[in-house]
Amino acid sequence: MTDPHTQSAAAKLSVYIITYNEADKIADAVASVTWADEVLVLDSNSSDDTAKIAEGLGATVKQIPFTTFGKLRNDAIASCTHDWVFSLDADERCTKAARAEIERVLANPDADAYYVPRRNWFMGRWIKHSGWYPDYRQPQLFRKTALKFNDHDEVHESYQVQGKVGYFKASIIQVPFQNLEQLVHKMQRYSTLGARKLERKNKRFGMGTALVHALWAFFRIYVLKRGFLDGWAGFVLALGNFEGTFYRYAKAATAKTNWTKPPSDDETR
Repeated sequence: MTDPHTQSAAAKLSVYIITYNEADKIADAVASVTWADEVLVLDSNSSDDTAKIAEGLGATVKQIPFTTFGKLRNDAIASCTHDWVFSLDADERCTKAARAEIERVLANPDADAYYVPRRNWFMGRWIKHSGWYPDYRQPQLFRKTALKFNDHDEVHESYQVQGKVGYFKASIIQVPFQNLEQLVHKMQRYSTLGARKLERKNKRFGMGTALVHALWAFFRIYVLKRGFLDGWAGFVLALGNFEGTFYRYAKAATAKTNWTKPPSDDETR
């Protein structure tokens, strides 16, 4: 999928995109990296047209059942055939500036893994605060052997970097949600995975702890990260963090609660 007009002595690049029911986003993601030597879409058995759309744009689609995000990313990296890997989420788009910086790095790398800033478009505006810029996550451009994730991490996966780390100046774009319904859906899914992570680590706490963590999450995003400067979008992001954090801890705290069967039909206490 390489553009013959940009051939150079640079190392070859694999791009991987992990997906699950991303039919409304995958086309833009794949289209932004068709210049790469290899584009892999690692799909977890989507029930929509994600795989079909990706294949139609020339990407190679491989089905990998989801267990944890940590294992999924390790499997994705192992599936890449080139020595350098660029990780792109389905809601992200590689910009022309980021492509140019990637190509410069591949021609003369000065690190083994690179963090890439992200500009987020949400509720009709660029988010400049709320902890969403530069919004680095795990390194996104790296030597295939330089990055390893924790297989057991259900979500917010931890990782280890072998070698030197660098930072991009050019940003990619993230369009995380098409509407508020998608935000709520993601909050529900990620809070469930986060609760499983807490349970696996045998964390013990009650509903009070859930509320304290949630209040701190809101305060951190809206006040400390100056989310109030992002208008209503900043408030919604802070509120979403409140809800996601609360339900993550609350789901873990009530995991062993008997929700379905009262002790008897006696309504007295």
